[in-house]
Amino acid sequence: MVRTPGALATLVRFALGRTDRGQLKAAWIGALMGGCTRAEVDSWTARFVPPLMACGLHADARAAIERHRAAGDHLVLLSASPDLYVPPIGRALGFAEILCTKVEWRDGRLTGALATPNQRGPEKARSLAALRSQYPQLPLVAYGNAASDLEHLVLADRGVLVNGSRQARQAAERRGISCVTWP
Repeated sequence: MVRTPGALATLVRFALGRTDRGQLKAAWIGALMGGCTRAEVDSWTARFVPPLMACGLHADARAAIERHRAAGDHLVLLSASPDLYVPPIGRALGFAEILCTKVEWRDGRLTGALATPNQRGPEKARSLAALRSQYPQLPLVAYGNAASDLEHLVLADRGVLVNGSRQARQAAERRGISCVTWP
């Protein structure tokens, strides 16, 4: 694509520590999908989500979701991934709320820019704090899979790091966060 060189330049800036993951995400979304219509993106998403639901999730993840649902828990999906596909995944899994990084649309076309801050690290922690304020009576159980998730996992009543790297597991254990491995 014509816009790929700009995204490559952003990748280099990211590697040099001169830009953040949100800017990198926006650059690649813009380079690969910028200008696409909602109908085009919705069509791609409709083809992507069903196979993912059929065989792309850990069985342990499905079991954990079902345990929470059976307990009457209010399920909220909190993801740094973009709202190009996260909401349909959350709906397919039966989540009551879906919070993720939102992308910008202008005149029905994807711009590639982010409409919200990237839902990662401190931003994800802010979202979890907002959920605690919104649902003060409910205990918060949060799952994550990366060192960047530790910031919000420590705010939960129970944080669980899933399939984290060795370094992330060590940091999680120091903070009292449970670690599990899902095959």
